Amino acid sequence: MRKLVVLKLDGDLDLGVQVTLEIGEEGKRPTTEITGKLPSNLNMATAIEQWQSTYRSLWKFTRIKAKKIIYDGSISQRRKECDTKASEVREHLNNWLLSESFRPVREKWLKHLMPEEEVRVLIRTHCLQLKKLPWHLWDLIDRDYLKAEVVLSVPESEPVTGALQTSLWRNKIRILAILGDSEGIDVEQDRQLLEKLPNATTTFLVEPQYSDIDDKLWKQPWNILFFAGHSKSEGETSCIYINKTDKLTIDELRYALRNAVANGLQLAIFNSCDGLGLARELQDLQIPQIIVMREAVPDQVAQKFLKHFLEVFSSGQSIYAAVRIARQRLKGIEKEYPGASWLPVISEHPAVVPITWLKSRWFFNTRRLESLLLLSLLVTAGVLGIRHQGGLQAWELLSYDQLMRSRPQEKQDSRLLIVTVTEDDLYLPEQNQRSGSLSNLALTKLLDKLAKLQARSIGLDIYRSDPVQPTFSR
Repeated sequence: MRKLVVLKLDGDLDLGVQVTLEIGEEGKRPTTEITGKLPSNLNMATAIEQWQSTYRSLWKFTRIKAKKIIYDGSISQRRKECDTKASEVREHLNNWLLSESFRPVREKWLKHLMPEEEVRVLIRTHCLQLKKLPWHLWDLIDRDYLKAEVVLSVPESEPVTGALQTSLWRNKIRILAILGDSEGIDVEQDRQLLEKLPNATTTFLVEPQYSDIDDKLWKQPWNILFFAGHSKSEGETSCIYINKTDKLTIDELRYALRNAVANGLQLAIFNSCDGLGLARELQDLQIPQIIVMREAVPDQVAQKFLKHFLEVFSSGQSIYAAVRIARQRLKGIEKEYPGASWLPVISEHPAVVPITWLKSRWFFNTRRLESLLLLSLLVTAGVLGIRHQGGLQAWELLSYDQLMRSRPQEKQDSRLLIVTVTEDDLYLPEQNQRSGSLSNLALTKLLDKLAKLQARSIGLDIYRSDPVQPTFSR
């Protein structure tokens, strides 16, 4: 059983954070709760900003739409500086989480969770600054609880709608894949990976118009929405570039996306840059689960993440395991792409039922289930009717006879004695002739012998051709 850990964070790095920890089994009410506090940490706020600035200056071919990127200094020196800043952020994070005021929370975690358990760690906060922190590098998660995965969410949420209460999909998973503006990047690799998915039907919209996307979201049901291309966040507004001239905000897709959620949309994947803003706006629409990249993402990193994620997720493992494994696989290319493993993150509705790929094979929609029940009823009624008319009698007797013949030969039971009546036992001395049945004398001798053996019961199957004399009894 997967464990659910909820960390509610109220505050920011400037003023400090009030923390509430809840622990319980997935799908059940939490059984443990405790509060704590994290002090203000201006040094970490500065460190994360410096890392972000250094990281964003590295890449030329990313999936972010920018007017101009200025490069100065050697690329190798920038990579080294990015690694240094990343180490500083990690050190600040773990020292912060060792604060004395946070100790009760840490100790409660260690008391109620086993290292070998699969754990979903739900970070619930409004603060974008806290969402930017690399929570997966917390030493409890990175070193001790290797099956834990961090998920971002919001503190408050609307009641779960009917569409969110089930994790089951149709027989074939339906994917709407939008391949937007691809200037300077290669989204064709994303397309090839989606086309190879088992048990899925993917519809591609390549550099579409707004009306194309709107129509698809309104007129057809989808399980997964996928986007690859350029995107960015500016203040409170995020947008995706759907073709070389047009961009779309999430607000412009608000009603179409709500309709898609009502019709079964459960997962949105934005394999593009600067996705935390996208995730925040998409969560307001109650999309159950969203996967985004927290910063600008190099083209090669985006492709490798998608490849590893789809391999694991489509094999039947949980979405959390798939993201965790795919992120860990990105660690192998961080010499060339520093910070690659920091980028993927899940953002989800707090009351979501975690989904798995293989469950889709066992789900029948209501119409199909009704058809199967009706067909079963008709077949059963037909068989009973034919049997009542005796149409199956010959086959039933033949099957029964075959069954009896196929039984193994049984050994004789030593507790049973069978007495056979022969021709000599039918002779009547007093009449000097044979009788059609066992004589009284012979029957008396037989019963005397059987009585000496102390038999529990004696059964007689004898046909009497002559009346029994009243004087004869036992």
